Amino acid sequence: MKTKQILAELESLGNEARRKHNEKAGAPANQFGVLLGDVRKVAKKLAPDSALASELWGTGNVEAQLVATLLMKPAELSVDELDRITRSTTCAHVADWLNAYVVARHPEQAKLEAKWMKSKERWTLRAGWNLTAIRIAKSAAGLDLAALLARIEKELPNAAPEVQWTMNLALGNLGIHHAEFRARVLDFGEQLGLYRDWPVSKGCIPPYVPVWVPAMVARKS
Repeated sequence: MKTKQILAELESLGNEARRKHNEKAGAPANQFGVLLGDVRKVAKKLAPDSALASELWGTGNVEAQLVATLLMKPAELSVDELDRITRSTTCAHVADWLNAYVVARHPEQAKLEAKWMKSKERWTLRAGWNLTAIRIAKSAAGLDLAALLARIEKELPNAAPEVQWTMNLALGNLGIHHAEFRARVLDFGEQLGLYRDWPVSKGCIPPYVPVWVPAMVARKS
């Protein structure tokens, strides 16, 4: 499939209701309103292809960029290339797929994390906090957790919304996986009130830390 064919197929799968939903979530005008499941179906027809992924990403179209994240070969991207791609992210949905399917699988993710945690640009900083949150949960060796919590307490209240999401993930993971910080995490989360009224489907856990952390700790016990 060529880029034009893929765009045509994605456009045929779009619907206005989903488009409006995406816009409310921060997506730009360059999108078709395709359900994420349908985006995955389009990508499944294609083999991993760095050149095609680059073309799709370059269109700036939300769904094309989502497909691109599933076609990229992380090991073929240099740190500088992935930094450039991350900075050109169009919206949170794309950022989440890029972080999950490309950044988190990159052989030099430690170098990327160190660079991005010093960034002032929203998408790279979001990605940096995502990598840090993963380390907090899986292997915190080498991390100064007390310093990270202090930084979160200082920066989270006034961070860009895109950055707040993964910084909140790091905060939650500190409370879930490191009991010595749990009380402090819960107290700060309650004071801040971030995502307190976040809508969730029945049976799902909201990202509001005072609810999310105890629920996940209970699951672990």
